[in-house]
Amino acid sequence: MEVRRDEFTRRHFVTGLATAVGALGLPRDLFADRITPRLRELQQQQQTPDWDSFAKLHNNENCWGPPESVLKAMTGALKYSNRYGVPDSGLTQELVNLHGVKRECILYGAGSGEILDVVGATFLQGGKKVVGAEPTYGSVYSFATGIKADAVRVPLLADHRLDVPGMIKATKANYRDVGFVYLCNPNNPTARIVTRQEVKQLLDGIPEDIPVLIDEAYHHYVEDPAYATSIPYVNEGRRVIVARTFSKIAGLAGMRLGYAVAPQDLVNRMRNHGTGTINAVVRFGGAASIKDTESQASVKRMTLELRKKTTGELEGMGYMVIPSDANFFMVGIKREVRPVIDEFRKKLVQVGRPFPPMNDYLRVSVGTADEMGRFMKAWKEIFTTKSATVGAGS
Repeated sequence: MEVRRDEFTRRHFVTGLATAVGALGLPRDLFADRITPRLRELQQQQQTPDWDSFAKLHNNENCWGPPESVLKAMTGALKYSNRYGVPDSGLTQELVNLHGVKRECILYGAGSGEILDVVGATFLQGGKKVVGAEPTYGSVYSFATGIKADAVRVPLLADHRLDVPGMIKATKANYRDVGFVYLCNPNNPTARIVTRQEVKQLLDGIPEDIPVLIDEAYHHYVEDPAYATSIPYVNEGRRVIVARTFSKIAGLAGMRLGYAVAPQDLVNRMRNHGTGTINAVVRFGGAASIKDTESQASVKRMTLELRKKTTGELEGMGYMVIPSDANFFMVGIKREVRPVIDEFRKKLVQVGRPFPPMNDYLRVSVGTADEMGRFMKAWKEIFTTKSATVGAGS
């Protein structure tokens, strides 16, 4: 799912923490699960001579960025940069109108990544477990590891969909120890949906007091009529927490704006574990983004057109692409993915990281027409060279 913190701040924090660990003589693997993989990625990025030269197809971002209406709103709000208190941007009311929920059912975060962390901090205390799919967006699992909690990971089905009956079974088997169930819908990295019927099946099949966190970061890109947002369950009083972000369709990944919609009592519990505050500039940008439905529709249309064009080319070359309902897709490459990621990087194309156990699949974000052209050019060069074909599977 998305980079969860401001990159500049996180880079310096992580680098400084790693240095401090070494200076104190502490074992470096103490923080390995939470820090080391991200530190490696950031160090690799710092070694890049020209960051802007890359085709960035690795973080599932909106490659076109925020529309003019949002940029105008944020620019106008810069005058409040020196103030703690600012005029009401109207963001909360826009969300109330959009979702039909009470103001008290909304909790803000620095991107939906912070919301996921807040849910973990709230419901995984005392060694509780999170039940979820494998693979999926791993933030909740990393957080669980960091606070010495645990995760029950249910493998995907053969068609790469989430195994809802399997998740129900795992939740019931661990009932006393389950803090919450996690559902990424559409799932990251496979881009497959959990249908409205399957969501209901899950909610009806597990003990009703167990919260279910449903991550809808890619909600806006779905076309499948079998899909539906789970926000209405909040108004029904179900123990559902829906995480949303402005990082994707709205093009505000770097501005860090996300929120949760949940029953008021759950919001009150979660509020103790997060700041609940967002910066003045992005508040105005978020409100403008909700109003600009035309721009969001345009982003969706361009994204899906380029996704279909690219996946069609790959399928025409004999590669299997998992059906996608998001702004990214996964393609089977018939070999180990890590060396292929490195080959793309040498050609100034950034693609998704490995997602075990799907180690022979590559996740690719949808970029601009130029970026997708660069991706296909690099693909043909990588997959037609003698070195690339060594060890290829069937």
